[in-house]
Amino acid sequence: MNDTQFTVQIHAPAIDPRHRHPKIFETFDGLNSGEFMELSNDHDPKPLHYQFMIEREGTFLWEYLEEGPAMWRVAIGKK
Repeated sequence: MNDTQFTVQIHAPAIDPRHRHPKIFETFDGLNSGEFMELSNDHDPKPLHYQFMIEREGTFLWEYLEEGPAMWRVAIGKK
């Protein structure tokens, strides 16, 4: 997935914590099928992944591009 073109890039720590997940879902919902967003974060976004599995089941792809310890990067695609 190294050659993936990202439609949007989000750096989660730059977003106020109470707006973070809603903003990420809003961005994901704005993607067209086949498009990807890149999420970077200062910790493993595993809780967000669980939330995607519940709220967007079957509609997304999730692949870690970098797994810490200082930075996590995830490609999130829309099926």
